[in-house]
Amino acid sequence: MKRIYSVLVENRSGVLMKVAGLFCRRGFNIDSLAVGETDDPKVSCMTIVSSGDERTIEQIEKQLNKKLDVIKVKTFDEKISVTRELMLVKVKYNKNNRRDIMEICDILKANIVDMSKHFMVIQICDRPDKIEILLNMLKEVSIVEVARTGVLALQKCSETDK
Repeated sequence: MKRIYSVLVENRSGVLMKVAGLFCRRGFNIDSLAVGETDDPKVSCMTIVSSGDERTIEQIEKQLNKKLDVIKVKTFDEKISVTRELMLVKVKYNKNNRRDIMEICDILKANIVDMSKHFMVIQICDRPDKIEILLNMLKEVSIVEVARTGVLALQKCSETDK
């Protein structure tokens, strides 16, 4: 079972290390981690994706709430959230597969953001499952390098939001 944790923390040095250390000491795995400043420069938001059984998921939330630098922890699963990930992938192409790569990009709404005589860099910002589809389709081509941001997530809007 995967769970997304949206953790508001004080924006100061060492906080990321403390949170990552918590996962390490407890033997919890981090599938994805993205950190950025919020609209308040004193507060950062960590979006952590982790997996485990129900007990592990509960333990992670409890342990995060115990940290002094943690302001608030929200958890939600992928079904009730809007998730996005950014990926850049550099591929080597030739005249035989260039059209195929361009069609794949068009179908998956990915953009070619840089290109030379033999290489192109493709950008996609979408749900993690769509990112995986693009990667799998590009495996037929020569993938040179991949860079991914990790998942960002917000809970879906509802009429009860305040």
